[in-house]
Amino acid sequence: MSFSFSSVHSAGSLIHVRLSAGLFFLAFAGACHALDPDPRRWNHLPVGSNFIGAAYVYTEADIYIDPVLLLEDVNMEKQSWAFAYVHAFELLGKSARIDVAQAYQKASWTGLLEGVPASTSRSGWSDTVVRLGVNLYGAPPLSGKKFSDYRAQQKVETIVGAGLVVRLPTGHYEADKLVNLGENRFVFMPQLGIVHNRGQWTTELTGEVEIFTDNDSFYNGNTLEQKPMYIAIAHIMRSFNPGQWIGVSFGAEYGGENTVNGVDKDDTKHNVGWALTYSHPVNRQAGVKIKYIGINKKEFTGYHSNTLMLSGVFSW
Repeated sequence: MSFSFSSVHSAGSLIHVRLSAGLFFLAFAGACHALDPDPRRWNHLPVGSNFIGAAYVYTEADIYIDPVLLLEDVNMEKQSWAFAYVHAFELLGKSARIDVAQAYQKASWTGLLEGVPASTSRSGWSDTVVRLGVNLYGAPPLSGKKFSDYRAQQKVETIVGAGLVVRLPTGHYEADKLVNLGENRFVFMPQLGIVHNRGQWTTELTGEVEIFTDNDSFYNGNTLEQKPMYIAIAHIMRSFNPGQWIGVSFGAEYGGENTVNGVDKDDTKHNVGWALTYSHPVNRQAGVKIKYIGINKKEFTGYHSNTLMLSGVFSW
């Protein structure tokens, strides 16, 4: 799809919106934990626009205690190659988007299993992630010149959106193994977000609830249940040139206690995370992004992790 621009300003606004928004979605491919402070989830996109992207993600993590997987003092290294597609469209008079993401992963773990030194590795597909987002307030459904003119006029604006992320049980899973890349269950994440743009500055806040179905084929024929996880994420971003911006993000998650065969594992999770993101345009249709994510535990169970992501996106 091509766009006509009435001025350099409106062209720059459209490039900035398309590239900065399009780069966010790659993290949905399951390369990190649910606590992924990723900005630009609610950006205004032109109706009919499309994005394809790819990312490489490297994660190191220290898992201190996992009473469900019987693990202690575990070191994990994971590499992910993620691919994603986004399409923007109009839904019931509102601007909306559908995102589909998939990753291929290779991971290794070393540590204590029931107190005995052990190590293992896995490679295969992660669970597929699908997201539907709708802007409920602001960000009207527009395309072409109408969209670029509207964006050029928005010096101060507020956008409110709602979304639903679904993680499908499509990843590599072996019921006779404790550690897997796939979860063998559905995960639903309803979201509510608000964005405020003022000149070159943007603030964004998203609240999420992660809801898990049961895994009836957990290790050795057991049943794994998990209570909901509550997540809040905030971002502050500064734009410099069209498509070029830097952002600082903070997030926290709480809850997610596990139960195996009706026995509570007393493993409430409380993790905090932060991220630093830099986005840079290559041309009017393509851009690249580099991102660092750090996560720390606040309970006796949990993990510390460091993640580096390199991604690129092409739009049309």
